[in-house]
Amino acid sequence: MSTASVAFGQHPPPLRTLVHLSDTHLLQGNPRLGGRFDTEANLRRTLHRLEQSEVRPHAIVFTGDLTDLGEAGAYTRLREIVEPVARRMDAPLVWVAGNHDERPELRRDLLGLDPSEEPVTGAWDLGGLRLIALDTSVPGWNHGDLDDAQLEWLAAQLQTPAPLGTVLALHHPPLPSYVPLFGILELQRQDRLAEVITGTDVRSILAGHLHYATHGTFAGVPVSVAAATCYTMDVGQPQTSINGMDGAQSFQLVHVYDGTVTHTVVPVDAAPAGDFFSPAWYERMSALTPAERLEVFSRKPPRS
Repeated sequence: MSTASVAFGQHPPPLRTLVHLSDTHLLQGNPRLGGRFDTEANLRRTLHRLEQSEVRPHAIVFTGDLTDLGEAGAYTRLREIVEPVARRMDAPLVWVAGNHDERPELRRDLLGLDPSEEPVTGAWDLGGLRLIALDTSVPGWNHGDLDDAQLEWLAAQLQTPAPLGTVLALHHPPLPSYVPLFGILELQRQDRLAEVITGTDVRSILAGHLHYATHGTFAGVPVSVAAATCYTMDVGQPQTSINGMDGAQSFQLVHVYDGTVTHTVVPVDAAPAGDFFSPAWYERMSALTPAERLEVFSRKPPRS
């Protein structure tokens, strides 16, 4: 049974599905990042978990810091690891630049374009859902910004609404961060971006940069930040003691419905498979009428 056909409640299956990953931080030759983190192995674990899910996304989006030092060999290795997965899933790849990336190398060695310092942007029509990638990287700096030319380009893109609306993907999230460090590294002049997207068909903003999953709203639009694949921030520590840890890696599933967009955090470390819910269970439930399903499963058993 296809999971896309399973709908027992009042909402039909999603119209579009995106996979959202972030902050792979690959290094040329794969030395340990900071002497601790095997970024390539952690990316491979993440992609293996994604393929195990049997999701068939309409696009796979990586929201920046694709490499740690912007090395040509790291971008080449990233392509070698990710592109076969995307082909098996029959999904386009959307690469977003982050503050650790170098635009010339990213453009040449990942995208096959002429190397330059031009922002890495793009727009995709995913069967009526418009996905727009912005480049908040600032060459030579770690904070984020969007120049006038990029904002004007975005405004022009948004002049005509898309049938299913628009999702923006960028690296620096337009949100406050619980971790004090990220206040130094945040997206600057957020008010200018708010002016451009207010009143448009933008339905969701995808971001990275923080190395932990968080959500908020910006200019009335939901913002979803994906945790990193390389390492995450241990936000359970006291605020001024938060550091990186090799655990809690995850990616997100973005489901676009008529009336809403949901963002589901998927942990990379899987639990053993259960034996209650299964394809066979769903087959049995699908054969029942809605009233029978409510009677069999929704009604609570009597107390003894």
